[in-house]
Amino acid sequence: MLISAALVLLMTPGLAFFYGGMVRAKSVLNMIMMSIGAMGVVGILWVLYGYSMAFGEDTGHLFGDPFQYFGLKGLFGGSYLGDASTGAAAAIPLVGTIPATVFVAFQAMFAIITVALISGAVADRLRFGPWLLFAGLWATIVYFPVSHWVFAFDGVTAENGGWIANQLKAIDFAGGTAVHINAGVAGLVLAIVLGKRRGWPATPFRPHNLPFVMLGAALLWFGWFGFNAGSAVGSNGIAGATFITTVVATCAAMLAWLLVERLRDGHATTLGGASGIVAGLVAITPACSSVNVLGALFIGVVAGVLCALAVGLKFRFGFDDSLDVVGVHLVGGLVGTLLVGLVATTEAPAGVDGLFYGGGFDQLWRQAVGAGAVLLYSLVATTIVALVVKYTIGLRVSDDAEALGVDETEHAENAYDFAAMAGSSVPGRVSVREA
Repeated sequence: MLISAALVLLMTPGLAFFYGGMVRAKSVLNMIMMSIGAMGVVGILWVLYGYSMAFGEDTGHLFGDPFQYFGLKGLFGGSYLGDASTGAAAAIPLVGTIPATVFVAFQAMFAIITVALISGAVADRLRFGPWLLFAGLWATIVYFPVSHWVFAFDGVTAENGGWIANQLKAIDFAGGTAVHINAGVAGLVLAIVLGKRRGWPATPFRPHNLPFVMLGAALLWFGWFGFNAGSAVGSNGIAGATFITTVVATCAAMLAWLLVERLRDGHATTLGGASGIVAGLVAITPACSSVNVLGALFIGVVAGVLCALAVGLKFRFGFDDSLDVVGVHLVGGLVGTLLVGLVATTEAPAGVDGLFYGGGFDQLWRQAVGAGAVLLYSLVATTIVALVVKYTIGLRVSDDAEALGVDETEHAENAYDFAAMAGSSVPGRVSVREA
């Protein structure tokens, strides 16, 4: 579980490379810093009260008691070593069969990457300080409560957990609703509140470093095994099944995205391959414990096709989702969450049949209600948070700063020293540019 937690943490730097490669050269450092900044802010809030809000005793079906585990109170106590002379075993707080502190660490990484995902929707134009404030407020008001609804099961970390997990009984094994639908809606709202980039959509904003994009996708795929298989909270058959379905769906989504590109545009691109990988990972996340290999293939193909088509919606509806957070994470999260109601099978660890396996509409309506509730809550709450930040300290850089580049204006740095590269390599000789 510690390795799984580390793998999920690795996903955030992976996301930073994925996003960083997709923006222009003058924005790459800011893009990376928004992911790194989210790690710092959310990591601190999580151990102070975030874990308690997510996994503490339910308070009116809204969130967990923020004071129950405040500062991880009570989770460090106990005997860490057994007594060989008396035969007494170690007695430390547990969550299931693992130490509570390990569970805290694992879930912290989910909170971090969920916030970081939002940043892709607002590339090139968001000030760094307001982003950190938004990240802290959004994690507190949106992510912590929603993760309580979805991940807090009765009798595990508290007597009473969240309503989606326990009363609705919607299946979301590793975060299709709490992570991807949640972040996708937040990205849409923040992009609209912030406004379009200067020149969009007439000006092409091409990726400056496609190898970075593919490196980021590779790190995300690698870390995602900790994300999905690690959510089994143990080295067991459930972890093995979710590992396999994660591989299958991701492969299928990548190929489906490339096929759409080939048929539509005449070319299968590197960016499309990387995006297809992420779309498949997103879609299988809620479903990985409830489907067999055929179900995983189906989810992957549907996600690859629909997400490839959905990334163009921003041009039709006029919202500047810079790096397609809506098209990949919101649409992919909805696809995976809803298709559980169709292709879930009792053959899989979750033990539920969907519509295609004779289960009727029972699981489908539960999935739809869970997805809809998270979508609506995130929409309203994110709008409030974004407007509060906008009308207090401001969100957007100035037009001049945007033209110069947010790396220079927000961080006083540049990713690439073009002046040095333009200089002469021959000692004593002055280049034309220098002259």
